[in-house]
Amino acid sequence: MKEYQLNVDPRILELLGPNLYTNIYYVLAELIANAYDADAENVYIIANKDDIRVEDDGHGMSYERGDIANYLNVAGVSRTREADSFSRSGTRRKMGRKGVGKLAALSVSEDVDVLTVADGEKSGFVLSRHPEESNKLRAIADSDITFDYVEDHGSAIVMRNPQYRLHKTLAAVRRNLLKIFPLINSDFRIHVIRGQESETIDDFDRNVMVELGTLIVLGDEHSSLVNLVPDTYPQRRADLVVAMDAKVLPLVMRDNEGIEHEYSLEIVGWIGTYKTTRGRKAEMSDFPDNFISLFANKKMGEFNILPVVGQNKLNEVYVVGQLHIDIFELTELPDMALSNRQGYKSDDPRYVAVLDYVREDLLAEILRKREIFTDIGKARKKQQKEDAQKENEEKLRRNVDAFRKKASEEAAKNLLDQGSGLTREAIEGVITKSINDNSPDLGLKSLIDTQKKKILISQTYPDKPFADIIYQMLLHNKVSAEDILYTNCDDEICRVPEGRGVYDYLREFFVESYSTQKIFVLFITSENTKASWGAITEVGASWITQIDHKIFNVHPFRPEHPLNDELQWQSTNREEPTKGELWMIPLNADVFCQKIEAVCDELGYKKNTRAQNMTHLGTLVSIRNS
Repeated sequence: MKEYQLNVDPRILELLGPNLYTNIYYVLAELIANAYDADAENVYIIANKDDIRVEDDGHGMSYERGDIANYLNVAGVSRTREADSFSRSGTRRKMGRKGVGKLAALSVSEDVDVLTVADGEKSGFVLSRHPEESNKLRAIADSDITFDYVEDHGSAIVMRNPQYRLHKTLAAVRRNLLKIFPLINSDFRIHVIRGQESETIDDFDRNVMVELGTLIVLGDEHSSLVNLVPDTYPQRRADLVVAMDAKVLPLVMRDNEGIEHEYSLEIVGWIGTYKTTRGRKAEMSDFPDNFISLFANKKMGEFNILPVVGQNKLNEVYVVGQLHIDIFELTELPDMALSNRQGYKSDDPRYVAVLDYVREDLLAEILRKREIFTDIGKARKKQQKEDAQKENEEKLRRNVDAFRKKASEEAAKNLLDQGSGLTREAIEGVITKSINDNSPDLGLKSLIDTQKKKILISQTYPDKPFADIIYQMLLHNKVSAEDILYTNCDDEICRVPEGRGVYDYLREFFVESYSTQKIFVLFITSENTKASWGAITEVGASWITQIDHKIFNVHPFRPEHPLNDELQWQSTNREEPTKGELWMIPLNADVFCQKIEAVCDELGYKKNTRAQNMTHLGTLVSIRNS
């Protein structure tokens, strides 16, 4: 009769078992790692009603050869020499080191069945948080040792009455496993099974890379990943996707014997940004989608260092990466893993060096690429909108011409049908009826009106600080940035599209449109205006086309005709005539708000109250009596 005995104090199991892991997926990662070390090609995660079973088709464990005795040597170091670092086949570097991973299942269940078969020899026992006296474990009879998928060799861990459950959808389970165990390919597959449902994970790279818009790869081992990232913007691909050499950092450390050595800390792996985060919340998983994970010997050591190295920037929500630093698990160096096996000791020099590099270089570079990706997308959308505007204008032009021709022909025919001698009222009635009957042909006009810019901020570059105040006040009053044309704006959406001539674009704004959408020009006038040909041109265009405008003037300049200088203009002070700090007296601040609100009224925006606008204006410019 086979006997199974643990060589650890039972109290350790009671304390360590339920506290070692707090997430089912970390437990699964440990069990999958054990299967990997056993040269398995398939791992089966089977979610049943009363248990979670993890089977693998690895070598299995032989009682006769002493494999099981070694397995029950809890917390015994499994790798004391570099030669011990490879699996039996010699083709895989082992992930396990301390031997505590076998206790992972006790974090999920109080009693865990361990079943194994090696060359037809079956063995089985119950690993428990509360073993019997003398640390003996209850043996499982050969007749009760059964497998769902394993035959002559392999193992199964059965977690009965689990305290944690897998996600309700297999798609989410798949996403979680990909995040914490990326070493998946045709030679090592994971199968997730629940009832009649099943999901096979056999290609990590394609699953993740197809979702990225930018990518930085470190090291030759991962260089092929660049070929899997979609060509979202082919002409700018070199700016978005790049393969680099592994990052090597020099490091001085003491080994386990206390002897100081120089080491080379090599970082390989990848970091990228998602094209979009839309749709991810609909399929929430147990781990965030933005993360930077650290791996050693292919095994995850810390899921996410992004909260540590990041600066809580908005763009960081798109960041994802997996970095491999095998020196973290170098046998001759001290163990740097935390007791819960879910992170690294923060004061270890290896960990500190990696964080510094990611924080100062790698993260900053991928965020820069993300900004390029975003700018390209905005420019493309803007160009598409401009193209649609032109197309609709052309359609409307054709419709207007067709309308005029059809209305005239129909009116003439109706007049002929009614004979001569018609009264003036009758003729007008016939023409009016014809025009009204054909008016629906102009249905595109409303669409064009909604696409057209509605406000032009006319200014010179030296007056940009004042223009920025007007721009911010418009946004504060719920005017969309897309409705504003402001050539020196920091937001690209308000500037003239790339590749378009400024004056051609302004001609379309002022003149070449069938749209009757009301537009406004907000003129910023100052001593700088007289020296700017562009500003003078905009003044002339506004006068010729009789477009409504408001004047925001910087004292001591005085606006002149053709601007409507007979109406009250807003006046702002500046320390010097052409430069310096801007400030307003309370009366002029009130007039400023009045004019912004008037524009909102004319164009149909929902303005704020005067008090709200005065308060916000006070955050943008100094308001004082003198």
